[in-house]
Amino acid sequence: MAYKALKAARGARGGRDTTRMMQKMGVKMDELPDVTQVIIKTPKKDIVIDAPSVTMVTVQGQAMYQIAGGEVSESQPQVASTTNVPIEADVQLVAQQTGKSIDESRKALSEAGGDLARAILILKGQQT
Repeated sequence: MAYKALKAARGARGGRDTTRMMQKMGVKMDELPDVTQVIIKTPKKDIVIDAPSVTMVTVQGQAMYQIAGGEVSESQPQVASTTNVPIEADVQLVAQQTGKSIDESRKALSEAGGDLARAILILKGQQT
């Protein structure tokens, strides 16, 4: 019986001792407020955690994030659009170098996948 009482007393004091020890070791814990969602992206899937509790633990300048609770769901990663829209500065450069119109330069850049040199060669090849 005395053992249980001693153990309970140590448990209450142990929390404060643990906090002091962590401060001496340079460990800092801060809960991040108002986190609504955490997304972990991998090549094969996205893990989405809604309404989590997130704690940032800093040890010797290194930050770690602890995520707890929340609703977990998995989804396939969203593939970025692969449409190739040339940058306007690139279009103008190709037009200047080849003497072709802006529209012709834009089309050549799209065909070349955004490669400036290849677009210029495509247009200069049309001149001969």
